[in-house]
Amino acid sequence: MIRVNLELEGFEVVTAADGAECLEIVHSVCPDVVTLDFVMPRLDGLRTAARLRADARTRHIPVAIISACTQLEVESGRSAGVDAFLAKPFEPAELVRMVRRLRRGRGGAGEAVPAEGAAPGDAEPAVRPAG
Repeated sequence: MIRVNLELEGFEVVTAADGAECLEIVHSVCPDVVTLDFVMPRLDGLRTAARLRADARTRHIPVAIISACTQLEVESGRSAGVDAFLAKPFEPAELVRMVRRLRRGRGGAGEAVPAEGAAPGDAEPAVRPAG
């Protein structure tokens, strides 16, 4: 659902199966935005975000978590350097607005975005504009 909605808006979306693969892909693709879920195999979203922030090559890339998250998880995400949160379920237009806002700059860090409609684990780890 995430991939389809972003592609319909003209974004090129590159996916990864888990956080470890996301880190590999981010180094080769250099995306404009990275989206993660809290729950991912091998390396969860928080640890992936923390590694992105700790690496000088990737610390500038905006990171969003798209997940059914608790307040504690949002606070942990902020500590890990997450720029935005989109709670599942969500409206596709909310996703598109968040990605566009993150592409424009890292303003709104730690902002939680309420949402409706998706399943755990469908966050796409790397997003780039098409073209």
